[in-house]
Amino acid sequence: MSTRSRNGGGGGVVVAVKTDVQRLHGGWMELVFPRQRGRGHSVMGKWKPESLPQKLGYHVWSILGLFGLLLLYPLTVVGLGTRFYAAKLDSTRTRLGIVGVTGIALLGWGLLTVAWGAMAYMDRIDIPLDAVLAVAAASGVATLSTALAATFSKVGGRAVTVVFAYPFAMTALFLPPVVAALVTPSLHPYVLDPSYEFAVWALDNVLYVGGLSEYLRGNFSLEGAAYAAMWLGISIPLGWFLGIVVALANLVRPSE
Repeated sequence: MSTRSRNGGGGGVVVAVKTDVQRLHGGWMELVFPRQRGRGHSVMGKWKPESLPQKLGYHVWSILGLFGLLLLYPLTVVGLGTRFYAAKLDSTRTRLGIVGVTGIALLGWGLLTVAWGAMAYMDRIDIPLDAVLAVAAASGVATLSTALAATFSKVGGRAVTVVFAYPFAMTALFLPPVVAALVTPSLHPYVLDPSYEFAVWALDNVLYVGGLSEYLRGNFSLEGAAYAAMWLGISIPLGWFLGIVVALANLVRPSE
């Protein structure tokens, strides 16, 4: 019984992967040729080439699509995972509404700000005023970004969600700790130092193409507000990337 269950589960994964790959490849073929994706049970059927030039072009385009699948399918898997967790958050946003989500973010960060300010006022711990202001600034960034992400996710279509909602969600995640750490020396080893090491790694291993790393090193210094600018610059394209792979996952395996 257990052997049959394991085989059935494995077959289910294989069938799902095969179906995903067929949909991706069919979508690729439809960029040039008509009636390719999901035409197995259609009355018109799948279009097939007839002349020799059509057959050559069809097979060359098909082979190119197979190479593209080596890149697209792993991104599809990332998109499916991202869509799963994004759906959980979107379900929460649907139940609470934009005002509710914003209110929770404001309440959470506001309580943190009040707690830091109260401890600094009572001299329970040595917290400078600038640190309290930094937490307040981080609270504002997090609350505003959360509100904008929820708003664009609700009122916009797929394009608006990809272009705006996902980047603001990433900004709400990445930027507040950096803002708080900028004027809180005790947080530097946990936020700014790893950020500096990540920036060095990115310049040496990712941004070296076209002399971009030399330009950035020669014209910018990673200090102060530059940390916030760096993570803002990361959160926006990362949000676009996650939004695009989710859109790809929706294309391959539409959500119910």
